[in-house]
Amino acid sequence: MDLNAIKAQVDWDISQVSSIQALEEFRLKYLGRKGIVAELTGTIPTLPKEERGCFGQEVNVLKNKVVSLIEERQRSLGAMPVQACAGSVDIGMPGIAQKLGQLHPLTQVIDEICGIFTKMGFCIVEGPEIESEFNNFTGLNIPLEHPSRDAFDTFYLKDNAGSPGQCVAKRSLPEGDQVTTSPEKFLLRSHTSPVQIRAMKSRKPPFAVIVPGRVYRPDAVDASHSFMFHQIEGFLVDTNIKFSDLKGALETFAKAVFGEDIKMRFRPHFFPFTEPSAEVDISCIICKGRGCSVCGRKGWLEVLGSGMIHPNVFKHVGIDSKKYTGFAFGMGIERIAMLKYGINDIRLFFENDLRFLKQF
Repeated sequence: MDLNAIKAQVDWDISQVSSIQALEEFRLKYLGRKGIVAELTGTIPTLPKEERGCFGQEVNVLKNKVVSLIEERQRSLGAMPVQACAGSVDIGMPGIAQKLGQLHPLTQVIDEICGIFTKMGFCIVEGPEIESEFNNFTGLNIPLEHPSRDAFDTFYLKDNAGSPGQCVAKRSLPEGDQVTTSPEKFLLRSHTSPVQIRAMKSRKPPFAVIVPGRVYRPDAVDASHSFMFHQIEGFLVDTNIKFSDLKGALETFAKAVFGEDIKMRFRPHFFPFTEPSAEVDISCIICKGRGCSVCGRKGWLEVLGSGMIHPNVFKHVGIDSKKYTGFAFGMGIERIAMLKYGINDIRLFFENDLRFLKQF
């Protein structure tokens, strides 16, 4: 290529630039990835060795000249009135502000709770929302006659023939027991506890797990119920785990979420998968325990269920209940969020009203 001719062409081209857009086209023509300077540089290896150095220096001089001309023309165009730069963009004008999104309040609460327990050594595990009847009920020591197994309380799935879905599934039984096959029904999980069965089968103690996720129950929708909601399940298994360990973990959680000044109480309760079992209350965060309409004049608010893992649950997953013990707890995220933010209707979380969601 004739460098002298290219230099003359550069001078002509820059004299014709009268707008920011034209200047950008000029820059791409000479300095772009496929521009003239790049093309000249690419020819250097094809030249005789004695000519390469001199030719490379001249290409650099041309490049520096183009850069200098672009900077000079940028300054001159920037000083010109907008009308004189036809087709230009006034970079001094304010841009169009984009509205920033934010996390849903339920997601914020889930992240906060998971963060509290991960600091205590728990790991986060998630499981499928379509579960087997064994993981959802049988493995958790929920008997066949328990009302939660009824179709009025659980979303069972149907196969192509229209009957409750079944398949032949091999169940992992404790060591020494014979492995059998049996028809297995499938359903939308009614709690996050099935992940407890999955995690215990795939891990060896000790372990501490926290499980967030959506669950489904055929409840009529009202201010405090929904057919889909969120739960967090937590459990810890190790040697010499006591109820006092459960109380300590839950007290740390409650004070981190609701404040250091709240009080807690454990009330005896029954859950098939824990023994002993307890429901956990905190002092009302609205009236500070004095009694108000939120707490039903009792001064206490129920927040979660808990207990020591039942030996039958360990048996189903092949863990020696004579060597290991553990605790488990579960809570509804909507319930926690409603108490934390003073919300009186669960439906507000799912109506996608920006006036509501922007408050968080």
